[in-house]
Amino acid sequence: MAYPPKALYPNHVWTYDFMQDQLTCGRKIRLLNILDEFTRECFKIYIKRSIPAKDVQFCLEEVTRIHGIPAFIRSDNGPEFIEQNLRAWLAENKTRTVYITPGSPWENGRCESFNGRFRDEFLNRELFHTLLQAQVEAEWWRIYYNTHRPHSALAYKTPSEFKADWEKSPGIFPFPLARFYAPDSTSQGTLRSSP
Repeated sequence: MAYPPKALYPNHVWTYDFMQDQLTCGRKIRLLNILDEFTRECFKIYIKRSIPAKDVQFCLEEVTRIHGIPAFIRSDNGPEFIEQNLRAWLAENKTRTVYITPGSPWENGRCESFNGRFRDEFLNRELFHTLLQAQVEAEWWRIYYNTHRPHSALAYKTPSEFKADWEKSPGIFPFPLARFYAPDSTSQGTLRSSP
């Protein structure tokens, strides 16, 4: 299966990807961005000089404690994302992995779009003298992105506004589905009546 269903609600499909930048001294830094494809909310921007698979798993554990467990997570098949312990942790949490075709970044369009905005609106405009400065300023920008920056694809709401409106709107699924969704062998999954 190349794609899961289109993200239909919060925590249906997450995506994550790496970026790279550098400090003013020339040292490279890596950034790991984790997003919800439905709300466009950025859950985490993790910045270190290197990010091994154990750090990817640590970030996911931290984010899922706050936001719940996604049904799917989309990424490329880089070594950090296919590492055995990480895959076992995802399987244990019933999160299905979806790897894009190598050399096909358009298959991860939500993350690529975020990365482009993050690069244009933040990374290309700032000089980082220290790793701590990059971490602190990126967190400020992440909060701004989620709570103050409107998105045309979200009817000019911020990701936080869009998520809040979705969660309180009446309809067939008036509750946060992360607690109720149990992926099965099909791409659509099944719903259970209670956690």
